[in-house]
Amino acid sequence: MMPYQIPYGRQNIDQADIDAVVAVLNSPWLTQGPTIECFERAVAAHCQADFAIAVCNATAALHIACLAAGLGPGDRLWTSPNTFVASANCGRYCGAEVDFVDIDPLTLNLDAGLLARKLEAAELNGRLPKVVVAVAFSGQSCDMQSIARLAERYGFTLIEDAAHAIGAGYLGRPVGCGDHAVMTIFSFHPVKIVTSAEGGMVLTNDPQLAARLRRLRSHGITGEPAQMKVPDHGLWYYQQLELGFNYRMTDLHAALGLSQMSRIDEFVAKRRELAARYDRLLAGLPLTLPYNQPGAESAWHLYVVRLQLEYIQSSQREVFEALRGAGIGVNLHYIPVHLQPYYQEQGFAEGDFPEAERYFGEAISLPLFPDLTEEQQDYVVAQLSQVLGQASSANSRARHA
Repeated sequence: MMPYQIPYGRQNIDQADIDAVVAVLNSPWLTQGPTIECFERAVAAHCQADFAIAVCNATAALHIACLAAGLGPGDRLWTSPNTFVASANCGRYCGAEVDFVDIDPLTLNLDAGLLARKLEAAELNGRLPKVVVAVAFSGQSCDMQSIARLAERYGFTLIEDAAHAIGAGYLGRPVGCGDHAVMTIFSFHPVKIVTSAEGGMVLTNDPQLAARLRRLRSHGITGEPAQMKVPDHGLWYYQQLELGFNYRMTDLHAALGLSQMSRIDEFVAKRRELAARYDRLLAGLPLTLPYNQPGAESAWHLYVVRLQLEYIQSSQREVFEALRGAGIGVNLHYIPVHLQPYYQEQGFAEGDFPEAERYFGEAISLPLFPDLTEEQQDYVVAQLSQVLGQASSANSRARHA
């Protein structure tokens, strides 16, 4: 019997969350009701954004954000290879071509310098992207200021995929405020900072984009007389203005998310505390620890270490399997998207984005969630240090932390 079964991430649900969902179950509205708007207002207020549009998941949010940006066949979307496939798939859903920009080896985010060079070449070839999706990997923003300057120069729409980063900060402002990205995407999956069980949201400061995003999440339909193409026939009347989707969030999901938002600062503070403790406990091991980019305050969705394989005898797979065998649910974020069979069928190949591939061969995501105890964290560190052949020195540090 293993002493622990520790996942890499897990939701924190309290009685207030349960009561909020039960209240909706006892209300007249299970979907398309007032709780959704309350949730949207709470997220917009926290992030200092003008508009928030809730949808059924973050992939749907990415899809309608790309559509609202006008992405379609013949266009191009660029993103990071170090992300979940949805950051790229949203472009394919729109019929666009997808390409990638390699990562910064420190931040593990899309490299703004490489993006600048790729844009110069693309301008000469007449193949500039219409959309760039900048992914806030692990909860830390990209160099959004530099990327926003490039967006202004080259005319692409900048979308921040902040699925990991609600509660994060950048240059003294909340991620999602719209200072740099035209639209920001959040995820409320159970392992994220706050959860609605499933759910996503698009934030923007553009009222026209907000109106279109609301239509796209609900079949392209509007009930607003000012948006209608033919005369309004009464209070019951609606019109489908474009092809949209049934991407609506339910009031049940919104109730959970709204309740969780009351504790977002607590959740982020605990994640930061645990990440700082990992930094102390793991110092000196043959690992590359996460890098804190100046000006970016991570929400710490993930705590990812990189194995310094030249200094250890075990392979990445052996370390991974040993930790899983000890009851520690380590994970790997992410397999570079361009190495997925679907994208290799689009013409991508191993070697195209070497920094992302090098990272993939060294990375392990350690458990990090608000309910992770110091005892559990000490166990994770002890098992990892033992696998790396450094148990005695790491245990000494743990006792004095």
